[in-house]
Amino acid sequence: MINAVIAAVGIMLVLSLSRVHVVIALIVGAMVGGLTGGLGIDATLKAFNSGLGGGATVALSYALLGAFAVAIAKSGLAHALADKALLLVDRQDAAGGGQVKWLLIALLWVVAIASQNILPIHIAFIPLLVPPLLYVLTKLQLDRRLIACVMTFGLITPYMFLPVGFGNIFLNEILLANVSKSGVDISGVNVTHAMGIPALGMVFGLLIAFISYRKKRVYDLEKIERVEQVAVQYNPLTLMVAGLAIASAFIIQLLLDSMIIGALAGFLIFSVSGVVRWRETDDLFTEGMKMMAMIGFIMIAASGFAEVMKATGEVQTLVQASASWIGHSKGIGALLMLLVGLLVTMGIGSSFSTVPILAAIFVPLCVQLGFSPLAIVCIVGTAGALGDAGSPASDSTLGPTSGLNIDGQHHHIWDTVVPTFLHYNLPLLAFGWLAAMIL
Repeated sequence: MINAVIAAVGIMLVLSLSRVHVVIALIVGAMVGGLTGGLGIDATLKAFNSGLGGGATVALSYALLGAFAVAIAKSGLAHALADKALLLVDRQDAAGGGQVKWLLIALLWVVAIASQNILPIHIAFIPLLVPPLLYVLTKLQLDRRLIACVMTFGLITPYMFLPVGFGNIFLNEILLANVSKSGVDISGVNVTHAMGIPALGMVFGLLIAFISYRKKRVYDLEKIERVEQVAVQYNPLTLMVAGLAIASAFIIQLLLDSMIIGALAGFLIFSVSGVVRWRETDDLFTEGMKMMAMIGFIMIAASGFAEVMKATGEVQTLVQASASWIGHSKGIGALLMLLVGLLVTMGIGSSFSTVPILAAIFVPLCVQLGFSPLAIVCIVGTAGALGDAGSPASDSTLGPTSGLNIDGQHHHIWDTVVPTFLHYNLPLLAFGWLAAMIL
């Protein structure tokens, strides 16, 4: 009988690739997985419903960030940025250069990386930074699939390589802690060394993405003009208020560790200052929540899907079954462990949740096969990170889509999920296997 996790993730991916909405794909996949795992319809629905609350906090955060993003657009910041950037574009065109394009790409890349360690706000920056820049990116005819790959790289690679910020949580508190808990002496293990080669796989994928999406891609400028209100008049005062609101939102989020309170504070600054009139707040708030509704519902449905997978007990069964298939081959063992990690993370949507599940079975198996402690940390860490890119339910793909699709011209599956899967999971699989063999 087919494993419930394989059935659920398979159905979810097939439906998503067939352009069935991701929320429907997640619900159908969860139902199939629950029934295949022997839960029955009532137990499956109970598990799904109990898991929904897990995504509610992030969904509400994104709804409020959406309202905040609309207020930023209303302030004229989008128009101001567009004016300055387009002036630079015109100058560069006249000079025969194209540095503005690379400057914008570099900006998004640096901010995405910083969001994991220097300023650990994770995906909260995307709805605030990307929409104001989208008009200029559209004028430059930049392929948004490249921007999605750039941001996803910045959201994943730092936490799987640098032990700072979210990387400290993933590498030290989760990865090393679970490997040690499973009986391996990690006292001499340098976690950055262990994850260095897999991180090079991410770099390799990013370089390939620059080749894959190097050509210009035409988007409808009228759609982005309607959404981003680029014709709004602005003055220095409203721009100062916008800057204050954004800075306040980030600082409050860092202090209180709450995207909800941070976004709410930013929105209130716009309201109190008069940039957003009191009688307009209700409409703007509703508009912003609508803009982020899809992302929120996907996150909620993904939490329900993950809870059903856990309730079936088939995740552990899959991990144990893979152990029985391996035999005594280190090469086959490393490959199968990485593939199982890819499948599990694509279903659950979180590398941080996958590592404890995988470590319990894979660490003793790695010891039995004769892998060094460094290689064991590499295998479990890479198996956990695999699938974060390329998962329809991962915030590393949902985040970029939330910023790039505000005008409805960036498809979550075909423009974010598939490109990031091809450019990151495949190289990460290859480089992770290579690292396991040589460490």
